[in-house]
Amino acid sequence: MPTPSSSIAWLATTGLLAALLLALPAWVLSLARRDASLADRFWPFLIATPAVLYVALGPATPHAPWLLALLLAWALRLGLYITIRNWGHGEDRRYARMREEHGDAFALRSLFTVFGLQAVLAWLVASPLLAASQAGDAPPAWPPMLWLGLALGLAGLLIEAIADAQMARFRASRPPKGSVMDRGLWRYSRHPNYFGECCVWWGLWIASVGLAGTGALWAVLSPLLMTVLLLRVSGVTLLERDLGTRPAYRDYIARTSAFIPWPPRRHG
Repeated sequence: MPTPSSSIAWLATTGLLAALLLALPAWVLSLARRDASLADRFWPFLIATPAVLYVALGPATPHAPWLLALLLAWALRLGLYITIRNWGHGEDRRYARMREEHGDAFALRSLFTVFGLQAVLAWLVASPLLAASQAGDAPPAWPPMLWLGLALGLAGLLIEAIADAQMARFRASRPPKGSVMDRGLWRYSRHPNYFGECCVWWGLWIASVGLAGTGALWAVLSPLLMTVLLLRVSGVTLLERDLGTRPAYRDYIARTSAFIPWPPRRHG
């Protein structure tokens, strides 16, 4: 019988291989379509695939399926939203810029720097489910944290979904060029969708700690990594680098919280 340490190592290795194997056909499809931004559509499922394996193959844990249900709801919603939003718009300018910089070498390079990298990051983000799967059939170590985490994650999912729906309606209304979406949740945060996303992952980690106790503390890597990605890498910083040059958006920045929803500031 495997020891707990060998069991978690085996599960972690299986999850990493599963994420990499899913990234491979996504890469092949991106070559056929000349569209590396397919990686964004696969991203939620690169996270969900290891999570499913952790719960299915790990020790029987009665409450872990609740965490998995929240994660799967997040993955399905985000995957569908990104697919519908990007349908027919061609390759995202980030990847188009990389393609132009690397020329013919981009096809192979994207296997490692886009799809392979996203698979590894997704595997790390899924770690709260790995930690939760090790709790066994014992009662939750700290029950209030389990339910608090699930409530925070569900709230984050709703915030993210509402914010995305509000932005989709704004874009569909064909607003004047240069106008800014500053209604609904976007009145209180310039990036409420990213705030909701962070809440999902902090909630899943808190729930995993409630389930497995101190044995899940290491999985804080997941929400920390997601927060850094959203704030400093592919989210807030990247978007505002482009949008910050617009006069209306500079005014929006002056009165609106960047991330955490907060009443707008008054200014002259």
